[in-house]
Amino acid sequence: MLQPYFGFLKSTLISMSRNSLNRWKYEVCKLSNETSNVAPDLATLRRRNLEGRFAIWNTTMGSSLLAMAWGLEKSGLLPGILINIAVAALCLYTAYVLLRVNEKHGIMGHHIEVPELCRMLIGKWAEVVAKIFSLIVLTGANIVYWILMSNFLYNFVMFAYGVLTEKDVQMEDSSVICPKNIVLSMNTTTIFKPDLNYIQIVTTFYKVWDLYSTVPVFLAAVMFPFLNFKSPTFFTKFNSIGTISVGYLLFFVTVKSLNWGINMESWSSELHLKPTFCALSGMLSLSYFIHNIIISIMRNNKHQEHNGRDLSIAFGLITFTYIFIGVFFYISFPLAKTCIEDNILNNFSKRDAMTIIARILLLFQLFTVFPLISFMLRNDILVTLNTISKNCPLGNFSYGKVVIINTAVLFVCIMFACFLPRIGTLIRYTGALSGLVYIFMLPSLLKMASLKKERALTLPKSIFHILIIIAGILNLISQFFIDDNGSTISVSFTFGILNNSYKQK
Repeated sequence: MLQPYFGFLKSTLISMSRNSLNRWKYEVCKLSNETSNVAPDLATLRRRNLEGRFAIWNTTMGSSLLAMAWGLEKSGLLPGILINIAVAALCLYTAYVLLRVNEKHGIMGHHIEVPELCRMLIGKWAEVVAKIFSLIVLTGANIVYWILMSNFLYNFVMFAYGVLTEKDVQMEDSSVICPKNIVLSMNTTTIFKPDLNYIQIVTTFYKVWDLYSTVPVFLAAVMFPFLNFKSPTFFTKFNSIGTISVGYLLFFVTVKSLNWGINMESWSSELHLKPTFCALSGMLSLSYFIHNIIISIMRNNKHQEHNGRDLSIAFGLITFTYIFIGVFFYISFPLAKTCIEDNILNNFSKRDAMTIIARILLLFQLFTVFPLISFMLRNDILVTLNTISKNCPLGNFSYGKVVIINTAVLFVCIMFACFLPRIGTLIRYTGALSGLVYIFMLPSLLKMASLKKERALTLPKSIFHILIIIAGILNLISQFFIDDNGSTISVSFTFGILNNSYKQK
């Protein structure tokens, strides 16, 4: 009975890219149903539903799960839980508003999306804004995916290199590290054998294989051919990897937390709200972001009268999952809580057995999902170009345009992976910016426009929805006044520390 809700839960754990992929999957399913001359039997329908759920799960890169404990450290434990519930409730309300507005003002027989509703009820400018910020979400997804893939690939190769070149390599079961506390005086040569030839080889290897310079470029060379397929159908065959990797991530956090036990120096300090709490609210705006395709998802619900109930149950499960993972890892983490990284896998040595498995699974999952997200991004770009230039179809498909778009996307991803590889920063800024438009502003404006059209708009209702918009504006502005690292360390200095930590471990 909970399977449909759990499938919806999986669809929203990543915010960003998963949204447009869902829309693409629903259109493919609809087209295949329309072109089939034979009615599918019950087994076929069940298989299609299962494939759709795997496709949704596979788009869940786990970035919010990986960063949830980091978000709790920025806000405080109890305030973080309350902020999580409050943001979830607000996102649930605005998502439900979009469904209700579509029920009242959508056109029967037409697949209306949020941009079309904005054009009908608010104006052309709102439609343009909705499409632009949908592209921003997809671009942000690609960037975060790229940083994670570079990180996983780097650590996997580092582990393999250590196995091949070092003797008596020991696998570790619970090696926890704090990258922020790496001693700066250490260098790569002091931890290796005093053989000059060996040291020269090691030094050359680290120059060639560097997380913040060469690895993102090597990854691009491997990935680029897969981005130029006309259709990404091939990559949907690996949907089950998403189920395995996300399930393993939940298992990973649970096992680590149970092994560590509870490690809290002062429970009373966790009751107070920290000045950096906005990092969590910005991140959660993306963690619960599903608003640009919520209409498409719920349109496929068999019982439309239960949309509100189904949506509430789904958001409840999502909230529970985030709080469970974040709280478990946070209260059990054995080092100082300020050591928790925005990618919790960075808190483990590259020789930690469970971490190696997690990185391999997530790397393969992201490698199969990234082409799907890139396909949706380039498709939306071409559609937008066709909308802008109606008399001159710039958006028609051609491999030349595809190569140009993919090259530009990879260039942006590489730049961020080299100079700003902080997924926590990217998630909170993207979430606050896109959330302002899709979670706070557009649903509120659509609701007020709908009520005005029905002559039911009152002053209290106007004030309530204006306050929602103001909350979104404050959420965005506050992101510019907090520091992810909790200090004034410069970016280049921090990157140097992190780079040394990977090499030494």
